[in-house]
Amino acid sequence: MSNYIPTIGIEVHCELKTNTKIFSNSVNGYGQMANSLTNVIDLGYPGTLPTLNQEVLNLAIKAALILNCKIRRQMHFDRKNYFYPDNPKNYQITQAETPIGYDGYVEITVNGKKKKIEIEEMHIEEDTCKSTHRGEKTLLDFNRAGVPLIEIVTKPCMESGEEAKLYLEKLKELLFYSDVSDCKMEEGSMRADANVSIRKNIDDEYGTKAEIKNIGSISNVKLSIEKEIERQSKIYDNGETFLPQTRRFDDKLNDTVLMRVKETGNDYRYFPEPDIPYVILTDEQIAEVRKTIPMLPDERREKYLSLGINEKITEKLVGNRSLSDYLNNLLDKKLDFKTAANLLLGDISFYLNKNELEITDTKLTPTRFIELVDNMSNKTLTSKNLKDILDTIMESDKTIKEIVKETGIENITDDNAIKEIVQKVISENPDSVTDYKAGKDRAIKYLMGQVMKESKGSANPAMAMDILKEELNK
Repeated sequence: MSNYIPTIGIEVHCELKTNTKIFSNSVNGYGQMANSLTNVIDLGYPGTLPTLNQEVLNLAIKAALILNCKIRRQMHFDRKNYFYPDNPKNYQITQAETPIGYDGYVEITVNGKKKKIEIEEMHIEEDTCKSTHRGEKTLLDFNRAGVPLIEIVTKPCMESGEEAKLYLEKLKELLFYSDVSDCKMEEGSMRADANVSIRKNIDDEYGTKAEIKNIGSISNVKLSIEKEIERQSKIYDNGETFLPQTRRFDDKLNDTVLMRVKETGNDYRYFPEPDIPYVILTDEQIAEVRKTIPMLPDERREKYLSLGINEKITEKLVGNRSLSDYLNNLLDKKLDFKTAANLLLGDISFYLNKNELEITDTKLTPTRFIELVDNMSNKTLTSKNLKDILDTIMESDKTIKEIVKETGIENITDDNAIKEIVQKVISENPDSVTDYKAGKDRAIKYLMGQVMKESKGSANPAMAMDILKEELNK
């Protein structure tokens, strides 16, 4: 453990889920043939003019709202001037002076305590094109040039790799659930940079900062920060210093690697973008965007727990957006939500994964699902029955009642009929009865198996177990 106090800030670039790019009508897509989603604006042709995509503004307002940011009512775009092959115009359009959102926060829970990770600002900008290095050559794909981004910058308020990981998980969940972004780090639609410095005492000035760029996964953010704290600690322990620098995380080495030393500050010569008018946001526009925010993860957690769904199942539900949305459509219905959640995450999930389907691609309408939950809840159907008829339930329009009738599933829920079967099993298995009386737990499982076998799986398991225990204890 380091004897130093780490200070960490995170910058996240997140691509917005729009149909077209920020300043042109090219499709905002991924995985298409290189340079196929472009036009003269994306390629930076001289004389072309940008037109601001209104949906970009709406999604940025939505992001600012869910991140508890104050929203700037009047703003302009700026030119950030730098010369690099991935930057077709030799400047990037961004918001340096008037970011749309500022003074926000995201709440995380660290070791059982709530902590607000403060957001300094959130601004809109355009993405650059993608560079691919092949041997001596660099190839450029302009499909990504002009894709709308928001950049979310925290204050230097995190103290460990674990806090950074929790913050990014929460941020990703919020942006994904509010439909601001698909947050696919593996596709580059969410990218994180971490700024790390350490100092001996809380009253000391901040130590020298190293920035770790473009880390490919949330777990690697945690790991790269921990490795960087370790590296800086060794330097200071040896009485040495280092210059501010940019590093990258190498997941083959599981360590940070030097990219460049920042000997002078960057001079981007920012000035207001002359080709885009000032943007004025109205209270009405913000109110309209607010209406489009769906139920967010923490609200869902609260709701599910209040319905008697346990914490583990609640987390799994929130982790599966489509199943969570499906259940949310039934919140106003009279339903055994505990059974409903277990069904969705159990047999139904298994069916969907096996067939690579979403629940909305199946024939399981909310009405039929409610019927299924009721049948499971009142023990008309057993888990074994369900496995036998699940495919039919998911693929046909018939009611559960019709399917049960057609397949001849008839569950015995008559006490006397079950008691006869139990007594027969007990009389035929005296050794197991002796084992049970001797305190051997396995005996009752065996006897229960024999009861289900004798009834051809149609005895109600809960009733059968109660009657079996009753008869054995006589």
